[in-house]
Amino acid sequence: MSIAAEGVSGTPVSDAMDRVRETGDVVTMFAAEQFWRIDEARNEALEDAARLGRELTEVVERGIRLELAAGMRITEHAAGVLIRRAEALVHRYPDALESLSRARTTVAHAEYLVDRLDECEPSVRDALVADAVALAEELPVGSFRRALRRLIEVHRSVTLAERHEAAVVRRRVVVEHVDDGMAWLSAYLPAVEAHAIYGRLTSIAKAIKNHDETVPGDPAAQTPSAEDRTIDQVRADVLSDLLIEGDTTVHPVDARGIRATVAVTVPALTLLAESDSARAAAGLAPAVVEGIGPVPFDRARELCGGADGWMRILTHPETGMVLSVGRSQYRPPPMLRKLVRWRADRCMAPGCGIPANRCELDHTVAWEHGGETSLENLAPLCKGHHTVKHHGGWQVRQLPDSGGALEWTSPAGRRYVVQPERRVPVFRPAHAHDAPF
Repeated sequence: MSIAAEGVSGTPVSDAMDRVRETGDVVTMFAAEQFWRIDEARNEALEDAARLGRELTEVVERGIRLELAAGMRITEHAAGVLIRRAEALVHRYPDALESLSRARTTVAHAEYLVDRLDECEPSVRDALVADAVALAEELPVGSFRRALRRLIEVHRSVTLAERHEAAVVRRRVVVEHVDDGMAWLSAYLPAVEAHAIYGRLTSIAKAIKNHDETVPGDPAAQTPSAEDRTIDQVRADVLSDLLIEGDTTVHPVDARGIRATVAVTVPALTLLAESDSARAAAGLAPAVVEGIGPVPFDRARELCGGADGWMRILTHPETGMVLSVGRSQYRPPPMLRKLVRWRADRCMAPGCGIPANRCELDHTVAWEHGGETSLENLAPLCKGHHTVKHHGGWQVRQLPDSGGALEWTSPAGRRYVVQPERRVPVFRPAHAHDAPF
């Protein structure tokens, strides 16, 4: 999701916060200069070594790292990372370095761009660098990271099936013993199953945490559960119960029937394409699993086949999904809740990266103030930002016909527009001459 900020009247706002941002821009520009100087220092050291007849070896590189670490008073490892990133920005991603030098991006953007693109094949890297820089200039760091991961995976989706098949062969479960009679149980398995397992554990744990116990002998009386475990502790205990005992009968009734739920989004035209190469040639988006990213098409088609527990969303405008129940009920119906979370993907507060499935659904215009239970008045907010919205002096509204964008106005009068991760088509009468989006 993207964020933009400006004054309420559209004019610049000048105060201490602006001075903080100006100082940050100066620091960013000096960071760009430092990257350039680090690469220059490395090249000079290599030239000196060549003049002395020393070949470029690990010993020479280690000496360069040592001198940089000593001069900057950092570790050799940190110096090595700086050298690698500086070399990449100067020689492979000069546009990213130029953007950094003008404070259009941040050091965090530049570092992540280098780290992710350097993992790609040269052909993929060269094809994506311009788009990656554009995303870095548009999005905050958290949103940029997700967008760049998606950009890379979409570009590599033609070979995704082959790479996934090769990776699946390496699936395994590992136990790593640690101190105090504890151990880590790790599983390397397909991401869809991993997220489904974690999601089910979380849902059961939440049900247990929210459960009320009936007072013996008095069915009408209720007392709060004595549950004092953290959500992480309950999640770990549920995992043990499921894998060792094989059932959930030890848990409250309302926690036993919970099953994994994962949203898979498959564009309708993608379903009609005959192969991955045909889909790529036509520029069609790949199938995407919420919270994971692109998955092999055959796997997506399997998930869309009707198995229980999967929320199937075809991104075709004629979905027939419920978008509003008006003022008839406060709590959104299940499909509307899923749609709101699917659209946003994350907490809709500026810069927040908490997944939507861990957020509360907020009525943008409060129910007690006449707000409706509708797609145009609902957005996921994490508990912290939900509290800030209601008690922190901020004003929040959904922008009309924006497909779910939220405008946050700070107590100082700055506006921040947060775009959802995905858009739900907006329909208008034919005479409006506007195309849906």
